[in-house]
Amino acid sequence: MFAQIINTLSDLLYTYILIILLVGTGIYFSIRTRFVQFRLLAESIRVVMQPKEDENGLSSFQALMVSTASRVGTGNIAGISTAIVLGGPGAVFWMWITALLGSASAFIESTLAQIYKRKAEDGTCYGGPAYYIQAVLKRRWLGVLFAVFLILTYMVGFNLVASFNIIDTFRAYSFFNESWTPIVIGGILAFIFCVCICGGIKQISKITEVLVPAMGLFYIGISLIIVFTHFELIPQMFKSIFSNAFDFRSIFSGFIGSCIMHGVKRGLFSNEAGVGSAPNAAASASVSHPVKQGLVQMLSVFIDTILICSATSFMLLCSGVEPTSELRGMPWVQAAAANTFGNIGITFITAALFLFAFTTLIGNFFYAEMGLGYLCDKKPSKAMLIGLRVIATIVVFSGSLMEFSVAWSTADVIMGFLALINLPVIIILGGPAIRCMDDYIKQKKAGKNPVFKARDIGLKDPTDFWN
Repeated sequence: MFAQIINTLSDLLYTYILIILLVGTGIYFSIRTRFVQFRLLAESIRVVMQPKEDENGLSSFQALMVSTASRVGTGNIAGISTAIVLGGPGAVFWMWITALLGSASAFIESTLAQIYKRKAEDGTCYGGPAYYIQAVLKRRWLGVLFAVFLILTYMVGFNLVASFNIIDTFRAYSFFNESWTPIVIGGILAFIFCVCICGGIKQISKITEVLVPAMGLFYIGISLIIVFTHFELIPQMFKSIFSNAFDFRSIFSGFIGSCIMHGVKRGLFSNEAGVGSAPNAAASASVSHPVKQGLVQMLSVFIDTILICSATSFMLLCSGVEPTSELRGMPWVQAAAANTFGNIGITFITAALFLFAFTTLIGNFFYAEMGLGYLCDKKPSKAMLIGLRVIATIVVFSGSLMEFSVAWSTADVIMGFLALINLPVIIILGGPAIRCMDDYIKQKKAGKNPVFKARDIGLKDPTDFWN
């Protein structure tokens, strides 16, 4: 019954409601920012390498790696495989559209998080959608609702999927036994996860700033080798992506299983643009101007979808292995790697997904901890923090024992409700972020290193910074 309810809710949310809201919001902010995702893409790369302004905060690069750790995960590997198997190659095209439009939404939400970020007693900064909802809309109940769904989405929904997919990669090995292997590997994974999250955000940022870039570059490199090994399939790959993406007769005859729905669903699951998660990491960065972190988080969407998701898509479609319903998820990815590298390819994919999923697990927990901080006015007791970590560890273990469709649909539904709160809010509150962008561009044209003052854009809402 639970599976039936979850799958029905997933179809309802992603058939009409979220597709219209996501694409509509992306188009709206792309126009209002004059396509900031393209105009300032080079500037975002320059900004990410700047040192932090305050020793107490995170650098732009560290904040990027924390948010990318959450974004770059099982959705980039198993999620893409699932989308193509269920929706066809055209799902890749609609995933790209979701990312290109969504990056404008990501810019707005992260800039807002920086404008309205709060100052902690130890001098660090923190914030996110719950905080800008309370600061501007004066609706704490809505901020509380967002914080609750933030915890449920990342600590529960996404971490169930990440844990499930780690276990799923081991099904390709002869030693896998359905009765005891998930329990043993799930237990080991939960233990390592618990050790890592007990160090707090600074420990999480240190882990992610090393693992994320290393695994991302290595994975893209291996994917390109597979693609170029089958270079004769490249023209057919692009033809299948675009022809399937615009086969509207097929799409609208069965929209629930179409490439559009699966492309948008997996694109949102992967890059999280507009969901309201990345602003929690963005608000922790110490920068001289809010737009700098908006640009950094915009770049994270490109890294996640345009680079890593595309690498998986090309690897699968150029592998020479035909997709079947039995191969959805990790099995197709492992078969694609094995077709080029033999058994070592399966080992590589297992290691890659383990690292991707593991950084996702700890990056997601950071968001859950931010949600708890809001609910407790940034003063959760030691017992509450310990309790959250214990529950998070149990969730990771539970995910290793779940069934395929229930794990994915649960994460999709909870994330969908989170997006339903955040997207209308950033449409209402987007004005200050756009004026902030204009102020940044004006200072850049004057040859300055942009420094933000709230009065320069006529901001009347109270802020802990920028005064």
